[in-house]
Amino acid sequence: MSNTDTAPSNPDGITGKLTQWIADTLYSSIPTDVVERAKYLILDGIACGLVAAHLPWSETAAKAVFKMEPEGQCSIIGWQDKKLSPLAATILNSTFVQGFELDDYHSRAPLHSNSLLLPALLAAVESPGEVHKFSGEDFLRAYVVGCEVGPRVGLALHGADLLSRGWHSGALQGPSASCAAVSSLLRLPPAQVESALGIACTQAGGLMSAQFGSMAKRMQHGFAARNGLFAALIAKEGYTGIKEVYETPYGGFLSCFSQGTNFEPKNLPDELISGLGERWELHRIRVKLHAAMAALDGTIDCVAKLQEAHPDVFKNDKLDNIDKIVTQHSKAAYEHGGWIAPADNPLSSTAAQMSIQYAAAVQLLDREVLMAQYGAKKLNRPEIRTLMAKVQPEHNASSDSKSDLGFKTIVTVHFRDSEKTLEQSVAGPKGVTPPASNEDIVEKWRSLVRGVIEDDRRDEIEAKVLTLDKGKDVTELIQLLQADVKCPIDI
Repeated sequence: MSNTDTAPSNPDGITGKLTQWIADTLYSSIPTDVVERAKYLILDGIACGLVAAHLPWSETAAKAVFKMEPEGQCSIIGWQDKKLSPLAATILNSTFVQGFELDDYHSRAPLHSNSLLLPALLAAVESPGEVHKFSGEDFLRAYVVGCEVGPRVGLALHGADLLSRGWHSGALQGPSASCAAVSSLLRLPPAQVESALGIACTQAGGLMSAQFGSMAKRMQHGFAARNGLFAALIAKEGYTGIKEVYETPYGGFLSCFSQGTNFEPKNLPDELISGLGERWELHRIRVKLHAAMAALDGTIDCVAKLQEAHPDVFKNDKLDNIDKIVTQHSKAAYEHGGWIAPADNPLSSTAAQMSIQYAAAVQLLDREVLMAQYGAKKLNRPEIRTLMAKVQPEHNASSDSKSDLGFKTIVTVHFRDSEKTLEQSVAGPKGVTPPASNEDIVEKWRSLVRGVIEDDRRDEIEAKVLTLDKGKDVTELIQLLQADVKCPIDI
C-alpha cells in the first residue's frame, strides 16, 4: 500500500485530523495519570457487567441471542461455556454493562463509555483471524482513544442537546467511540480508520423514549458498540466507507444530527479535534454511586442531606406529613427524568431508574438507592407510589449549564401542618462534584460483586485489571470474566 492509499482523503479536514490521531496515538504518548485512571474505570465497567449478567432482563436478552445466533469464538461475561460471534457477543456484553444504570457517564457529552468500549474491545481481541496476542498496553491505548473520541462527537453536537431533543445521545456518539477504539487496537492505517468511522456513523441512532419501560434501553449502547466493531472489522478487510463523514454538509453526521437544535452554529466541528492529545476527556468520565440514571443523583443526594439534617422530620412514620416535594433541574435532566409516572401504570425497573419521582420517593423511604430497590417486590409498593405522587419535577433555567451537564439540583419539601419549607441544593452529586476517587471505585467494585462472585475471583480480577499495563495477554483477564455469576436482586 502506498502512502497515498493509507492517508485520509483530506488530511487537513476535521475527519482527516481525527483519523490520523487515532492511527498515530501510541501508548507511550498517553500521560501516566490517564492510564492509571483508565484502569479504575475499566474495573468499574467490569463490575457493572458482572452484576447485571443474570438480571431478569439480561437473561431474557441472553436466551434470545443464544437462540438466534450460532456458537462463536467470543466470551460472554458471567456465562460459563457460552461463546458467540464478535458482533453478537458485543451487543450482549454491552447490554450487561448497561444493565443496571450503574455504569459511567461523561459529564459534558452524555454517553456510557464502558458499555461501548469494553464489549467491542473484548470481542476484537477474540475475533477470528486475530492470531497474535494483545497486551494490556494495547488494550489500554485503544480504550483511552475511545474515551477521547466518543465525548468529542457529543461536544460537536452541543453536549446534552441531543438528549433534550429526544435522541439517546450515547447511542449516537457510541459507534464513533467503539469504532475508534477497535481501529486503534487493530492498528488500522488512517485511510481505513476513515472508512471505519464512515461506516460506523451511518449506523448511528437511538430513541430516548426507550426509557419509559422498554428493555431495549439496556441494549441501545450495545447496538452502537456492535456497529462500531463491525465498521472497524469490515474496513480492515478493505471495505470503504463515507469520506469526511463528520463535516460533509449533505448527509454528513453533524449536519444531520444537528437538525432541530436551537443553537447557532448548529454544530461545532472543531470540537472533534480540539485538544486531542493535550486535554483528556477521560478525566470527565464520572462514576455513578447510585443505581440510577445520572440526572437523578442530585435529587437523591439532596433528599439524603435533608434526612441527615432533619432526622426527626423525615422518619418513616412522619412521611405522611409531606404535602409536596418540588425538585428543580436543568433542561436535560428534567426532560430525561422529570416525566410523570401514571398512577395506574406499574413501573418497570428501567422506568424506575429513569424517574426523578421514584428516586426521591425511594430515598425517602429506604434511605438508599441501590440494586435492591429495583427488585420486583419493591418497585410498586403502595407507599412508594404515594410518595411519588407528591414529587413535582420542574425545569429551572438557572441550572442549565454546559459544564457537567447542568447537574445543579434543588429540592424543596412542603408540609401539611406548616407553612415552613425545607430546601436543599447541590451543585452536583457525589461522583460529579467531587468525582469519585480511585478508592471510591474500588469500594464500589467490592460492594457490587459481594455475593455475586467468589472472593478469590474478585481479588484475581481486581489485581489483573489494576496491573493491566503489565499484562502480556488480555485473554487472561477475559477468562476470569467467563464463569457464571449470581443475580444480585430479589426477583
